[in-house]
Amino acid sequence: MWVSILGCSGGIGPGNRTTSILIDDDILLDAGSGVGDLQLQQMCKVKHIFISHSHLDHIAFLPFLVDSIFSQIEEPIQVYGLPETIDALKKHVFNWVIWPDFSELPNKDRPVMAFNVIQPNQSIKIKKRTIQAVAVDHVVPGLGYIVTNEAGRTFAFSGDTATNDSLWEALNNLPSLDTLMIESGFPNSHEALGKLAKHYTPNTLAKDLCKLKHKPHLLISHLKPGMEIMISEQLHKVLNGYQLTCIKSGDSINID
Repeated sequence: MWVSILGCSGGIGPGNRTTSILIDDDILLDAGSGVGDLQLQQMCKVKHIFISHSHLDHIAFLPFLVDSIFSQIEEPIQVYGLPETIDALKKHVFNWVIWPDFSELPNKDRPVMAFNVIQPNQSIKIKKRTIQAVAVDHVVPGLGYIVTNEAGRTFAFSGDTATNDSLWEALNNLPSLDTLMIESGFPNSHEALGKLAKHYTPNTLAKDLCKLKHKPHLLISHLKPGMEIMISEQLHKVLNGYQLTCIKSGDSINID
């Protein structure tokens, strides 16, 4: 199972792309600005897009992706999300004012995109992989996702979240966990802001990791631009018992 980090930053700037993760070549977790670095041929292979929540940095390039390959789509691209997320996409993005509604184009009977509601703890089987949705705690309703292949190798993605129990309970129910991509958006000095915006800091993440029975490779995402070094140093100090990587756009991981 190949995991390609198209985007993982908490902001924009040279080399920074917002959240989007490509699983193998056909599944996207979120559709932030990292999608824009895909070649057209790569975009055409994407068949399933799992959205964690409705914030712009996680959905911004979904409209451009579908528009760019519109004429080459033979079967609808399947977009999954919580009811609140799907509702936000319909009302505020694909509403014929901000962007055309591709769930009705070229016509309602044969659209190029289809919306699918997914609930926490629900699993979707795609070829030889299973994608499980997990509730997390963010300022809007959000999900994390657990991807498991036929060999039992497992990659988990937290989405945006702060302290919670649901994510850790779901991860502890797994027989094993190889890799966990989890956010730490602010340094410890911004803990009050982290609580308000519902993002982890190194200290709050370290406390929650005590709930986890597995020892996965940690991929840290969503670091705010300009604060990356500070956050990284704090993470390595409080999580020195873990294999830990502060990832960047363009990284790839083979979960084998």
